Amino acid sequence: MKKFAVILCGCGSMDGSEIHESVMTMLAIDNAGCQYTLFAPDENQYHVINHLTQQPMSETRNMRVEAARIGRGNVLDIRDFKAEDFDAVVFPGGFGAAKSLFTYAFDGANATVREDVRKVVVDMFQAHKPIGALCISPVMVAKVLGKVTVTVGTDAKTIEDVLSFGAKHQETAQGEVVTDKEHLIFTTPCYMLPATIKDIALCADNLIKSMLESM
Repeated sequence: MKKFAVILCGCGSMDGSEIHESVMTMLAIDNAGCQYTLFAPDENQYHVINHLTQQPMSETRNMRVEAARIGRGNVLDIRDFKAEDFDAVVFPGGFGAAKSLFTYAFDGANATVREDVRKVVVDMFQAHKPIGALCISPVMVAKVLGKVTVTVGTDAKTIEDVLSFGAKHQETAQGEVVTDKEHLIFTTPCYMLPATIKDIALCADNLIKSMLESM
């Protein structure tokens, strides 16, 4: 049975992991007869957003604690991730990922990536194991690895930033997956394009199927 690590950063599209993308990724892995383990940083997320008003709230929340809402309590500390324990890793998106896993929401092309997140990407890349990324997360993968091919859909500014990292970009429609066969990088646009939850399910399913075909 193939084992996937899924990297989360809270619970909610505006300040944590995008819930639809996270759950549909988990479902796609399970439907494929594989196993997933969830990880998240055991630190506070950048901030907390009221998802009704879209305004910041005066409280703090821990990324791992919040991700446990998605994982029904089963979320490990990202510092405990070991590449040798897994066959592949997947990064769901969400605006929160661009705030707490790397700083793209604030710094654009000058974004920095958390060291523990960078280590996951680099360790899996060096082990030549598949890396999957949904929505905004391909930007983070491109930032870390440079000369890989990814997709973020069709957003011109985001594509420009991806290219500035030395990466290549391939435009996609909803549900499509870009496969960088040389580097085993698999990316899909999800909510970088207009989407329904059905579209997110299709993206996640196609991503996991593409990753499994490479193993």
